[in-house]
Amino acid sequence: MPEIEDRRLDEVRPTRIIEPERGSPRDDVMRLLDTVLGYAVEMMNADRGVIILRRDDDIDIMASQNFPPESSSSLTELSTSVVRQVIESGAPLLTHDAQADPRFGQSASIIYHQITSIICVPLYYDENVIGAIYVDSRGDRQKFTEENLDFINVFARMAAIAVDYAQSYGELFEEKQRLQDQLQQKWRFEEIIGKSPRMQEVFSLMRRVMNSDISVLLEGESGTGKELVARALHFNGPRRHKPFVAQFCGNLSESLLESELFGHKKGSFTGAVSDKKGLFEIADGGTFFLDEIADISPTIQAKLLRVLQEGEIRRVGDTEPRQVDVRIISATNKNLKDEVNAGKFREDLFYRLNVITIRLPSLRERVGDIPLLVRCFLKVYCEKNAMPIKKITPRAMQALANYNWPGNVRELENTIERAVILSEKESIDIDDLFIPDVDKLVQGPKTLKDHEREIVLRVLGECGGNKTKTAEILGVSLRWLHYKLSEWKERNT
Repeated sequence: MPEIEDRRLDEVRPTRIIEPERGSPRDDVMRLLDTVLGYAVEMMNADRGVIILRRDDDIDIMASQNFPPESSSSLTELSTSVVRQVIESGAPLLTHDAQADPRFGQSASIIYHQITSIICVPLYYDENVIGAIYVDSRGDRQKFTEENLDFINVFARMAAIAVDYAQSYGELFEEKQRLQDQLQQKWRFEEIIGKSPRMQEVFSLMRRVMNSDISVLLEGESGTGKELVARALHFNGPRRHKPFVAQFCGNLSESLLESELFGHKKGSFTGAVSDKKGLFEIADGGTFFLDEIADISPTIQAKLLRVLQEGEIRRVGDTEPRQVDVRIISATNKNLKDEVNAGKFREDLFYRLNVITIRLPSLRERVGDIPLLVRCFLKVYCEKNAMPIKKITPRAMQALANYNWPGNVRELENTIERAVILSEKESIDIDDLFIPDVDKLVQGPKTLKDHEREIVLRVLGECGGNKTKTAEILGVSLRWLHYKLSEWKERNT
């Protein structure tokens, strides 16, 4: 093949075919462009067609018709001089007989490929040329007419809008992927702080269930990090690229919660001015975290059971069922089995939700993690407020370790954040903590018996009150442990 007369369009940048994610709106746009381009080529009795997108120093092929596979990602099969002229001038070009046209008669590509007639029009968006549509005819095919040029011009205006949409979607998709990667990084297991035996048990169970679709019930007091665990399970599992939706179920009226979860049809109740998707539909393909599940009404319980059994929901006021594929992670600070025994919660739903239970320990059961949490929160809130990293005095740390923490980790975090803001010193002391009876939490030198009691109670808490396991860890007899616990109980009464 002879050298093409103008190589600037080919040499300065490699040409590539855009390959979008299959099934995405961007993919739909490109398939539409390819289909419409095919109709245009057929209606005009043309040989070939291509839609070219200019991107800085690159040339992207958005769609092509009848180019050999080996040249489908290159411009060497068409007249680059024509394409260059149209893109640089922004004016459409029609030549009825390219080989007799004095503008292109000496073009090696036109002569070599026996190109008879060419139409090339620019793609405009916001007064900028973003590419071109090129169609040619070879051999004995008909020569193009002014009507053909008008048709391609109309097609170009529609194609430019579609191309811009595809580009915008690509940028949004890349941004979505970046944010998902950040979320996945943020919700790694390593971000959940804890080295105590109780937390290691939690991590072990999380690793075993994260790659399945099994329903998980998270139990624990308020502030123990149930939503944090739910997010970690989602963003480390196979559904990580799909939605994570969380809904708090406590203190919501039945009608409001039903509409939020399942959606509603227009006119189904006063104020339903349009159809509304429910959160289950929004979470389709991903994970739905239902917090305080024990508080939902019997009606919602029945509908939730339908979701778990059949993967089916029905909007309020609608008769048409809809299928959803959702992994459900639920949470409660109550004993759900006790709620079942009291007749407040459906037993069949309980067993559907309670396939795997992860109990999150209170902060009282993992006192050894308090220094780790404190250092983490100090770093986070000092950096957030553009402050040097503050230290914490031994007295303040002792007070934090001895406090009961009814609000658990959430209360500890709020306490540290408040201390960071209000403390005017380099180190946070007990006066900066603002917790009840803080002076009583700071003790003088401890006796051997004090240390003994502290160690035993800490291990007992980390073992969830299991005395047999506590005795094994401490290397003492169960009888000795019962004796000591009874002694300390009598001393405190």
